[in-house]
Amino acid sequence: MKRTVPLLITAAGGIVLIVSFFVPYTESWGEDATMWFDILAAIAFVLGGGNLLRMHLRKVLQQQAGWGFSAITVISFVVTLGVGLLKVGVPPAENFPNHAWSGVYNAEESAFGFAYEYVFKPLTATIFSLLAFYVASAAFRAFRAKNIEALLLLGTAFLILLGRTFAGALLTAWLPERFSEFTIPELTVTIMNVFVAAGNRAIMIGIALGIASISLRVILGIDRSYLGKE
Repeated sequence: MKRTVPLLITAAGGIVLIVSFFVPYTESWGEDATMWFDILAAIAFVLGGGNLLRMHLRKVLQQQAGWGFSAITVISFVVTLGVGLLKVGVPPAENFPNHAWSGVYNAEESAFGFAYEYVFKPLTATIFSLLAFYVASAAFRAFRAKNIEALLLLGTAFLILLGRTFAGALLTAWLPERFSEFTIPELTVTIMNVFVAAGNRAIMIGIALGIASISLRVILGIDRSYLGKE
């Protein structure tokens, strides 16, 4: 029963969402199922936060390798959660000026808004700036002209990069107006709107077919990986 009931609930939820999408009469069923999903997602956030604290507190208490980073993670998590839940520094809403908790938790004047604007955003910008070097190194390895396919990839990437710069427009500025479609900026637009768009559509169709097949496996109870191990 411990595995049969979750399978039945999953199958019923999937069938309801599919039916509500195609049958207008059952559209409200899908909205109710989505609301239940939001409730379960909120519970999952609580469980995820508890699991994060448990794992990192264990590393701190046992002083395992990298426990200092775990301590920073725990302190940041607790402080951010506390100032967000308690609405520290949040100004009251205009409709309820006498109620301190009536304001929005992520207002610019609040402690949470300050942490988001001046701590979280700079950290994400730093991470993405570091990723740029990894992307450049991966592109250098991927664009080595070892064969015809790699040569085409390298040439296309170079043309697109050149078309996004002022030098690309300058190199083909001498072409007459009737040959404007052969300028590097126009060739870049053609590649992006025709060849890249066709590749994206093919990838999206493949992803959609994969999602449909996995969904059917879950609804029919064939794929039970979300239930954990036996």
